[in-house]
Amino acid sequence: MRLKVWEPFREFKPFYRNVDRLNNEFGKGYYGEATGEETWSPKVDIYETDGSFVLNAELPGLKKEEIKIDLNDNTLTLKGEKKFEEKVEKESYVRVESSYGSFARSFTLSDNVNTENITANYKDGVLEVTLPKKEEVKPKEIKVEIN
Repeated sequence: MRLKVWEPFREFKPFYRNVDRLNNEFGKGYYGEATGEETWSPKVDIYETDGSFVLNAELPGLKKEEIKIDLNDNTLTLKGEKKFEEKVEKESYVRVESSYGSFARSFTLSDNVNTENITANYKDGVLEVTLPKKEEVKPKEIKVEIN
C-alpha cells in the first residue's frame, strides 16, 4: 500500500504565487524602495546574562558616526539613516531588496538597568549595546536572640 501525503493548502499555492508576484511588481513603488524616502526597521536581538542585558542591532552599511543612541525617561532609542548610494543608475537595477532611509527603534528599559554605565560597540555592521543591571539590594539578615 502506498502512502499519500496530505496537503490541505495545496489549492492555495496559485493564490500565494499571485500575491508574491503582485507584491514584487507593485510593492517597490508603494514602499519607496531605493528612493531614500522609506523608513525601515533594523533587526534586533536582545538577550540577558547574569550581569546585563545585551542588545544587538543589525545595521549593515552604516558608519558608527551615522548611528545615534539616546536615553530619555528610561527609553533607549536607536536612530540613523542608510542612504542609497547611486553608483549605478536607478534604471539599471533589476531588483532592490536592501532597505534604505531613516530608522528609529525604541526600547523601554526595565527598572533594574544601571543607566549610568551603558556601553556600545559597533563592529562589522552590528551595534552591540550592553545594559548593565543594578546591584541588587539584598535583605540584611539580623540574628535576634531569644531570652
